[in-house]
Amino acid sequence: MSNAPIYFILIFTLITFLQSGVDKLMDWKGNYSWLTGHFKGTFMGGMVSLLLGIILVLEVITGILALAGIFTLWLNNDSTLALWSLLLAGVTLLMLLFGQRVAKDYAGAFTIVGYFIVVIFGIFLITI
Repeated sequence: MSNAPIYFILIFTLITFLQSGVDKLMDWKGNYSWLTGHFKGTFMGGMVSLLLGIILVLEVITGILALAGIFTLWLNNDSTLALWSLLLAGVTLLMLLFGQRVAKDYAGAFTIVGYFIVVIFGIFLITI
C-alpha cells in the first residue's frame, strides 16, 4: 500500500501519454493541420512534421514505460522503469511547454504545468 500514490501517478501518466500518442497516430492530418497553424510565423513553423513525430514517439514510449513500470513495481518492487517513465514524461512536457511558449499560447503552456507537477511529485516519491 505504500506505493499507492506512485501507482496512481503511473496510471495517470499511462492514460495521458499513451492516449495522446495514439491520438496523434490516428489523426496525424488533423494534428498536423492544427499545429501548422499554431506555429505559423515562428521558427518552428517549418518543422511541424518532424516535431510532431518526435513528440508522438516520446509520448508512446512514456506510456509504455509507465505500463511496464506499474508491473515491475507490483511484481518485483522495482521502481526503475517507473522512474524512467516519469523522467521521460518530464522531458516531454518541457518540450511541449517550450512549444506553447514559442507559439505564445500562454494558456496552453499553463495547462502543462499541472501535468508537470504530478510528474515531478511522482519522481520525488520514487527517489526519496
